[in-house]
Amino acid sequence: MAIENHDVAKNLAALLGPRGYTEDQSLIAPWLTDWRGRYTGRAWAMVSPADTQQVSALVALCAAHRIALVPQGGNSGMVAGATPDDSGDALLLSMRRMDMIAIDRIDEGLVLCGAGVILQSLHAALAEHGRRFPLTLGGKGSATVGGLISTNAGGTQVLRHGTMRALVAGLEAVWPDGTVLDGTAALKKDNRGYDLQQLLIGAEGTLGVVTRAALRTVPALIDRSVAWIGVPSPHAAYRLLRFLADRSGGGLEGFEIMPHAAVAATIDHLPGARWPLSAPHPWHVLAEWVQDVADAAAPAVTAQTLLADAFAAGLANDAVLSSSEAQASAFWQIRDLISQAERAHGPALQHDISVPAGRMADFITEACARVEARFVGVLALAFGHLGDGNVHFHVRAPQAVPADHDRFEQASAHAAAERWYREDGNAISALVYDMVEEYGGSISAEHGIGQAKAAELSRRGPPARLQAMARIKQALDPDGIMNPGKILLA
Repeated sequence: MAIENHDVAKNLAALLGPRGYTEDQSLIAPWLTDWRGRYTGRAWAMVSPADTQQVSALVALCAAHRIALVPQGGNSGMVAGATPDDSGDALLLSMRRMDMIAIDRIDEGLVLCGAGVILQSLHAALAEHGRRFPLTLGGKGSATVGGLISTNAGGTQVLRHGTMRALVAGLEAVWPDGTVLDGTAALKKDNRGYDLQQLLIGAEGTLGVVTRAALRTVPALIDRSVAWIGVPSPHAAYRLLRFLADRSGGGLEGFEIMPHAAVAATIDHLPGARWPLSAPHPWHVLAEWVQDVADAAAPAVTAQTLLADAFAAGLANDAVLSSSEAQASAFWQIRDLISQAERAHGPALQHDISVPAGRMADFITEACARVEARFVGVLALAFGHLGDGNVHFHVRAPQAVPADHDRFEQASAHAAAERWYREDGNAISALVYDMVEEYGGSISAEHGIGQAKAAELSRRGPPARLQAMARIKQALDPDGIMNPGKILLA
């Protein structure tokens, strides 16, 4: 700790108490490495406020002494957006204690919750009141509301309900000087100038600290039907999507595309998992129909009818409908664990990209072919949210590059992986992002920019956009204390 921070440390310890302040590096260390294990930083202390007043006071104190803060939720992000740098000058601001959930506005369709609420806990709390929050993702057991807001998370239900921008009705945040913006009244109409709340959504903690949010909820599901469908190509999957979406009357809530290799890796990784279809297929689709109002058609009936029509139109090769909730959950578990399985399989580059939905099938086909042709031995895998033009484009290292759990010593495996990331990784990512730009897309669809993509954004971002973002950052955070090194390079 720098000597000038000793007085600040004393004040923070007095403000937050023993549960809210620690310099114990053994307690801090688990939170200093990002989920993918690619970035590790340092922090001289970790602060864990219990409420907005404490956040306001500690931010004001840090602002007065120009001490950097790195807000963090569940530390499950994919771009190291919640990882401090290695200078050791920053405070790690954990929001996990701020986990209140208030149901008193449920008759308005709203739930008020703290930034530290874990998504799975929110789902469980709302289920007791006949409501649900229509956003889910594979990391729901660790992802927090504040993190979801700060990265404008999407997940598997965007097709029907949109991203966090659409699901946040109002929020409360602390600006870099310690003042509080309270928009939790969640007014349906409010034309008092700029929409400051939307500015904070997707800002990754670089403009302020989200502390509470009023979130939109929808009725709990009455029923659902999940189909696992085999198709020959991404183009066939997209034609099937359009066919089903046009005929489902708004009941199609999810549509995910997965290549055979990604599904195979997940089934190998997941104990007890079985292939949903009896025969192999080059590509797989996971489609879900839901019913959340009593007078709507039963999802199974809708799914059966539409799949029969799809077969008649030559849009699918094989399919199975879930016969129980357990089977529906098993189908989704395979999809949800693809990233985890890929991580266990070995080194891989993970790109979270979007292009116009109508061009995604062309992109997948061309990008996979070009990457595999140029970089011998790699395997390109695209999977995810075809309906909203967002896929996760992973590139596995050649088999000669061992995973940490391989027969090699862990240090040796790590060194080999780092060599591959350094020697081929940057060139592979450059090729992928070049193609994304050619297709009119974005290098970040739902995971944010963080540290991992800051340099790419600096090189590729439209100048007018980058200039406006830099001016906003300078105006709101002139001393640069809020999550430095994320999104915008200094």
